[in-house]
Amino acid sequence: MKLNRNLGMVLLAVYLILVGLQGLIGLSLGALSIIVPICALAAGVLLILNR
Repeated sequence: MKLNRNLGMVLLAVYLILVGLQGLIGLSLGALSIIVPICALAAGVLLILNR
């Protein structure tokens, strides 16, 4: 897998997994909960830029 070409999709997958775990089992990241919105923003920007 070429990470440069699929980085947006990888970040989108990580974001979706984190959101799914939060909803399904009530996963709480505590102070690290800022990771979810940052991951969503990064995935969105990279997908728009076609990376």
